[in-house]
Amino acid sequence: MARTVNRSARTGRFVSKAQVRRSPRTTTTEAVGRGTGNTKAVHRSATTGRFVSKATAQRRPSTTIRQEV
Repeated sequence: MARTVNRSARTGRFVSKAQVRRSPRTTTTEAVGRGTGNTKAVHRSATTGRFVSKATAQRRPSTTIRQEV
């Protein structure tokens, strides 16, 4: 069963739900665990949630995240 975790896009560390409410632009909520089908790596903007290219993710590491979907 998948569960959700909150993570900082800047540091990659896990953060609390309170931190997510305080900093929604630089945090993300992810589904992890069994049943998520995480097989392909993609990059997203932590600000907008939109997919971005690998080059954009490398230019802006503090506001992008790499996910397995």
